[in-house]
Amino acid sequence: MTDYELTRRDAVIALAVGGVAAGSALTWDRLRRDDEQPGLSEQQRETLLALADTIYPEAVDNVDAFVERYVVGKVTDRPAYGRGVATALDELESYAQTWEEQSFAALDQAGRDELLREFSVDTADPDPDGRPEERVRYYLVNELQYALYSSPTGGKLVGLENPQGHPGGTESYRQPPDR
Repeated sequence: MTDYELTRRDAVIALAVGGVAAGSALTWDRLRRDDEQPGLSEQQRETLLALADTIYPEAVDNVDAFVERYVVGKVTDRPAYGRGVATALDELESYAQTWEEQSFAALDQAGRDELLREFSVDTADPDPDGRPEERVRYYLVNELQYALYSSPTGGKLVGLENPQGHPGGTESYRQPPDR
């Protein structure tokens, strides 16, 4: 299996494709919750990274740095969106605590996948104002998948030389289909 290493550049490109501007100095520290500024708690961060590890293909490397860059870039200038992300993370964590009596991040990958299916995240309609599983689907699962597959590395993973929104890519259109 070929490994695909995500970079911070991939995250910046995914943000740009989604119409979000991102400065180069964005880090988790800027998003971390403290007494003066809302943001993500350490528990929410762990839940988010565990979720990405669960839904991203095993061939993908450097997931934590990629997710950090993408999420921080996405929520820094969008406080309402950031609150939606934080709420969805809390709802996912609450579900894990209720049904598994441990944090989402503490479960192994198979356990996290099973929990997401039991929570109906895999079949939920993404809705920012909907039920908890719909918010988890909207703010977390769909966003993480969009980030991955709109990046150059994610595009290569699924056989696209250049995902939509990226210039070039003419070589992939000239190749005959695999038969």
